[in-house]
Amino acid sequence: MKDVKGKTAFITGGASGMGLGMARAFAAAGMKIMIADIEAGPAQAAVDELKAKGYDAACLQVDVTNLEAMHAAAKKTIGHFGKVHVLCNNAGVGCGGRSETAKMRNWQWVVDVNLWGVVHGLQAFVPLIQAHGEGGHIVSTSSMAGMITIAGTGPYNATKYAVVGIMETMMVEQKGTNLGISVLCPGLVATNLGTSARNRQDAYGGAAKANPNDLMVNALSDGLDPDIVGKQVLEAVQDNQPYIFTNPEVGHVFESRAKAIMSGFAWAAKCKALLDVKQPSTLPGM
Repeated sequence: MKDVKGKTAFITGGASGMGLGMARAFAAAGMKIMIADIEAGPAQAAVDELKAKGYDAACLQVDVTNLEAMHAAAKKTIGHFGKVHVLCNNAGVGCGGRSETAKMRNWQWVVDVNLWGVVHGLQAFVPLIQAHGEGGHIVSTSSMAGMITIAGTGPYNATKYAVVGIMETMMVEQKGTNLGISVLCPGLVATNLGTSARNRQDAYGGAAKANPNDLMVNALSDGLDPDIVGKQVLEAVQDNQPYIFTNPEVGHVFESRAKAIMSGFAWAAKCKALLDVKQPSTLPGM
């Protein structure tokens, strides 16, 4: 989407962090902005900021874990702006813990927000974007934790890997169409991710304060300015760039992972159990 002026973007988690950075960058490029966030006050404050600069913006309080709420948000956005062209599935929460010992309510919370929240966004908005025929772009926020393993965050890693898988599938499915697909895999960015439990719903144990000694909270505070990420996402939408990385310097870590995976294929080629077994050299749909 080279020409984004006059187009509409719907951004979940848009009241702060990278979502707000996207809203600012998109608005400055002439787009109409619908900010969706679980926090009504900060969402309205973000809209007030954009409107004070002469931009066209509105907001909705939305819990992305609720599919019906997302469909309602899509309907309200269409009612307000007429069409949606860019969907940013950006809402996300962070939670530490090993896969085998993390509390199940934390597992459910992280999966419902980080994974189901993305699915709900796709279900509610993609058919509407496709229906107007003008083209569009979908950006879903994963993490470098969706590309490489970060110890001690099993549930979080699982959801972020899943988001990468969903978006890579859509890249194949939408190839050659006018719907661009991107997955955002940021490194350390100065967002509120480390304090996301402040908005944890009652169904998952209720709100909680962050541990001031949490290494992730402290690391995020020194992270990249989220406004820079917002500008990068706008550039990726205009360039139809599928993978958005904020920290190219850590690419060698992914390269190490790729080498380890290829060594697994090399081992399989010599595995006694597979000797003389005839198998296809490709998979269905590839």
